Amino acid sequence: MTVEDRNRELVRRFFAALNAGDTTALVDAYADDGEVWTSGRTLISGTFPKERVRESAGGIFEAFPHGIEFTIHAMTAEGERVAVEAESRGVHASGRLYNNLYHFLFRFRDGKLVNLREYMDTELVTDVLCGGQRPGG
Repeated sequence: MTVEDRNRELVRRFFAALNAGDTTALVDAYADDGEVWTSGRTLISGTFPKERVRESAGGIFEAFPHGIEFTIHAMTAEGERVAVEAESRGVHASGRLYNNLYHFLFRFRDGKLVNLREYMDTELVTDVLCGGQRPGG
């Protein structure tokens, strides 16, 4: 198995854990020094270390009491990096449908996630996930 094959499989497992609401598997996917960065200027934007991921991982499942499903549309791997085009779909706790498109860039080291970059429609994040609230306002 090539490093690219291994990393594609790690990404598939990551999304399977996300779809299953398995916060333990999500957190365990990260290296001790791993982090996630979310684009934009929303209430959930910024860079967060693994410990913060551990503290907040359950929040997404509270926001989507009936679950949220991510579908991978395309994946490209080169060395320790995997680029993913994906889509999410779920009914938010507010009753509103949340359907967003993403680009994720995963970077691995020795089979562990060291950096995840998440790009998506931040206006939709603000409208649905953050109830229209913006930082500082």
